[in-house]
Amino acid sequence: QVQLVESGGGLVQPGGSLRLSCAASGSIFRLYHMGWYRQAPGMQRERVALITNIGNTIYTDSVKGRFTTSRDNAKSTVYLQMNSLKPEDTAVYYCHIENGPYWGQGTQVTVSS
Repeated sequence: QVQLVESGGGLVQPGGSLRLSCAASGSIFRLYHMGWYRQAPGMQRERVALITNIGNTIYTDSVKGRFTTSRDNAKSTVYLQMNSLKPEDTAVYYCHIENGPYWGQGTQVTVSS
């Protein structure tokens, strides 16, 4: 059983920044491809970023150049740095072990003035 615990969400003004963290239990974190997803009210969950087990990254077009994902295998933690936030980034953000059943509990990000 793997547990994922997210933190770092909150309320931020447009143009601001937030850093999300996702800490994983278990000793084989380094083998996982990790995804960041978000779900806005009434919308489908979408993947915004992926970091592979060797550190390659992929971003959805709407966040390219603004969001950066990284990982620290020694801490079993993956991060999502979000800059230049927009109101349309408002959503619950989740981390996920790709191709597996494990999801974090989600953390709310609200971008509003």
